[in-house]
Amino acid sequence: MNLIRTEKPSDFAAIHAVNKQAFDNRESEPGLVIAIRNSENFIPELSLVAEANGKIVGHILFSRIHIETEDGQVPALALAPMAVLPEYQKQAIGSELVRRGLAEAKRLGHAIVIVLGHTAYYPRFGFSAALAKSLECPYGDCGEAWMALELIPGALDGLQGKVVYSPAFSHV
Repeated sequence: MNLIRTEKPSDFAAIHAVNKQAFDNRESEPGLVIAIRNSENFIPELSLVAEANGKIVGHILFSRIHIETEDGQVPALALAPMAVLPEYQKQAIGSELVRRGLAEAKRLGHAIVIVLGHTAYYPRFGFSAALAKSLECPYGDCGEAWMALELIPGALDGLQGKVVYSPAFSHV
C-alpha cells in the first residue's frame, strides 16, 4: 500500500516529472497540470500524489468542468491527467489514486466525473460509455473512450448537453 495524499508545493517538480515520464516525455500533460493549478477550476483537495518510499511515483488530478444544457450549466469534474512513473506501473498505484480521488470528490459533494480514457481501464471504477452517450464530447467523436461516472446515483438521469472543459485543456 502506497501513501496517497494531496499535493504540496514541494511536490510540483516531482509531479511534473511523473507526468512527463508517464506520457512519453511530452510536455503537454505536465503543462496541463500547471495550467489547471493556475486556474479557477483547480481544486487543491483533488490533486493527489502517490508516494512509495518517500518518492512521488504517481499523480491524479480532478478539476472543475461543466455540462452546457438547455436549462443552464451543470457542474462536473474532469479526471485528467492520471500518471504513474513507468517503472511503477502495473502495481495498482493508478487504481489507488483513482479510488481515493473518487472517494474524495464524493466527500466534497461532487456528483459527476467525466473521463476520456482507456476503455479497458476506467470501467473497473464505474465509468461507463453508456452514461456518457447523452453528453457531447468537445473533441469530436470520442467513441467508447468517452465515459462518465455518477458519484451521486441518478446525477446524469435525463441530462443532455455538451461538456465544456477548462481553457487549460486547449493545449493538450
